[in-house]
Amino acid sequence: MAKRVQYDLFTDGACLGNPGPGGWAFILRCGDEEVVQSGGEPDTTNQRMEVTAVLRALESLENPAAVAIYADSKYVTDGLTQWMDGWLKKNWRNAAKKPVKNQDLWKPLARLRETHEITTNWVKGHAGHAENERCDTLAAAEAEKFFQ
Repeated sequence: MAKRVQYDLFTDGACLGNPGPGGWAFILRCGDEEVVQSGGEPDTTNQRMEVTAVLRALESLENPAAVAIYADSKYVTDGLTQWMDGWLKKNWRNAAKKPVKNQDLWKPLARLRETHEITTNWVKGHAGHAENERCDTLAAAEAEKFFQ
């Protein structure tokens, strides 16, 4: 089996009001090369934007890869590493036996998790982590566009 290319993925989401206009952003880095993307939605939630950032980044990869995700969202990090297996076993129901929220985002992430070797790293938001701050600024700018 060929060695997978290693990527570092930095993500963030923002929402002005919750729900409200939102934005997402990611920095996908491989060695000295990086791809930066962002986008937004006029009526969304912060959690949706956090997950969307990861989804859009992983969807952009053309080949199976090893991806270290850095996010300030426990919803993202725990969702991918601790909760998803249970959701799958319980047919997308959570511990309270209620349907998992944002399944339209989590289900494609479950498929991508089968393709890529994913590890997650929680970083404290607004604490000076350079890439997290950059993603936060980009995501907030996307949300602001809906007020222009």
